[in-house]
Amino acid sequence: MSGELSSSVAPSEIGYEGALRPGSLNEFVGQAKARGQLRLLLDAAIMQQRTPDHILLAGPPGLGKTTLSMIVAAELDKPLHQTSGPAIQHAGDLAAVLSALTPGEVLFIDEIHRMARSAEEMLYLAMEDFKIDIMVGKGAGATSIPLELAPFTLVGATTRAGLLPNPLRDRFGFTAHLEFYAEDELASVVRRASGLLGFEIDPVGVEEIAGRSRGTPRIANRLLRRVRDYSLVHETPGDLQAVQAALALYDIDAQGLDRLDREVLRAVVERFGGGPVGLSTLAVSVGEEAETIEAVVEPFLVRAGLLSRTPRGRIATRKGWEHTGIPMPEVL
Repeated sequence: MSGELSSSVAPSEIGYEGALRPGSLNEFVGQAKARGQLRLLLDAAIMQQRTPDHILLAGPPGLGKTTLSMIVAAELDKPLHQTSGPAIQHAGDLAAVLSALTPGEVLFIDEIHRMARSAEEMLYLAMEDFKIDIMVGKGAGATSIPLELAPFTLVGATTRAGLLPNPLRDRFGFTAHLEFYAEDELASVVRRASGLLGFEIDPVGVEEIAGRSRGTPRIANRLLRRVRDYSLVHETPGDLQAVQAALALYDIDAQGLDRLDREVLRAVVERFGGGPVGLSTLAVSVGEEAETIEAVVEPFLVRAGLLSRTPRGRIATRKGWEHTGIPMPEVL
């Protein structure tokens, strides 16, 4: 029956994201070019019985970088060790991770651009020659002890590839640039996830969720779960009406803008006459951190054609004015 969950699914939903992650490149939806390149790299390494080149995954949040790192390890049938750039604040932190790796293991470092500089410099030698130098002692009596490492594959993920130093970027044998998803790809993501969750949803409802997901599978899966919750609690089928009611409850409008997106756009239009307005001023006006506005809100508003970045500041486009429902002045 529509809107009902199969009882057999519940145990697998202990970790929602984990339950919905594809386990192989064949199951992974979208990113056809990156998948093809990655398939060739992994197949060649398997045929030659060698460790694959290091891999850099670059792109906005929610497009599948962590999932792809897990898939790399699964395709190679090797263990995966996960950590993040902010967790590696000293060279010693990285040395401890690297020295514990087993032959062929996949090391995934999320937000690799946020690693400490000393750790980055240690990583250069580790990636190239599979060894590191450990300093023992201090001052004039300090000595360097070389430590051989087991061959490994580093998979680095970054949302800001431009912040990676060139020596580090050049040591990756393959860089995949992940793109935002088209609506038909997102619809495939929603259909696959709904099947895994045991939730029956109408095709029109699938398209509605895909259209409000901002080109991002993570958001599509999150919206699907909210619709599933709404349908379950209100005992309604997973139709278009349930989708629209659930997303309205969570302040997701027809274009996928949430409360903060609309606040930022409305601030530019109402308080600053459409702009230009500086980032710090805009952040203060909506009570958010400038980094949040720049990294989370602006990319989608700019991509949707609602906001424009200029050397003088942020400017609302004609489409942005129309979205707020406020008439655009003839001359700005």
